[in-house]
Amino acid sequence: MRSPNTIVISVRRQSGKIKTQERFYTNLTHRIRALNIPFVRGIINLFEMMVIGTKAINFSANEYAEDLEEEFADKSKKAKAKPIKQSNAVKRFIDALLFTLSLVMALALSVFLFKFLPLWITSLLETQSQTIADNWILFNLIDGILKTSIFILYIFILSLVPSFRRIFEYHGAEHKAVFNYEKSLPLTVKNSRKQSRFHPRCGTSFILIVFVISVIVYTFVPKQPDFWTNLGNRLLFLPLIAGIAYEYLKISARFCNQTWTKLFVAPGLWLQRLTTKEPTDDQIEVALNSLKLALEKEKAAKQTSLKSVINKMTSL
Repeated sequence: MRSPNTIVISVRRQSGKIKTQERFYTNLTHRIRALNIPFVRGIINLFEMMVIGTKAINFSANEYAEDLEEEFADKSKKAKAKPIKQSNAVKRFIDALLFTLSLVMALALSVFLFKFLPLWITSLLETQSQTIADNWILFNLIDGILKTSIFILYIFILSLVPSFRRIFEYHGAEHKAVFNYEKSLPLTVKNSRKQSRFHPRCGTSFILIVFVISVIVYTFVPKQPDFWTNLGNRLLFLPLIAGIAYEYLKISARFCNQTWTKLFVAPGLWLQRLTTKEPTDDQIEVALNSLKLALEKEKAAKQTSLKSVINKMTSL
């Protein structure tokens, strides 16, 4: 759970205990006001969310690894063998290495699946059809349809894997907890259970919007004679597309209850049928634990900020 000044990550250990990592965090766009401008803030926010998301997954993986280590240690005691211990320095190095590898692999896979592969298939179709070769708008439309289709197929395949399905269930729990808070209801499992698992500000909607906007933007980018130059142009304009998509998502979320925006928000909500699943009560409890701590930490951050302002005023 992320609030304006805090990040809280909660996971449930095999023992049933909820383990939490919490820290103060302020967006780069809030720390540097010059960056908090339309389109630029969307690019920065996208990168920050990638880093935060990767760290969250690694935190979860580390907790799971600790469960395995404890299980191994228990077995070692029974077998009178000494478990292998790592120094803090080695552990920090391994964590940093895993984080870097995770981020690099995620970026590489995203570029291959959603940039290289659709463009390569479309370029191949172009060689077989003069209509596609002569129509740049049609070329980009096919490229966009392929990207969206590959993304939906990719998510569907992931949803069949039990461990990923569990992530999608926690995703649903997160949305239910947030809706519970936004409706000003007591933060309980019972109240959260009644809420929808489809949220208009979800990152799933952001990705889909990126695909749609990319079709429009790439249409205005002059076509190049070779595949690699066209691919380079697509990567070059990706930050701009992300910036436009971010502003679109902010506007649609602000007016999500208006009739005219529901039509544009609907595709993202439909896609969330794949990226979110109905959570268990235990999973909702974890989401609420994270949300409550985030709210408490946010309140503490605001009080600290207020005290700082008062101290500065009294010292003048």
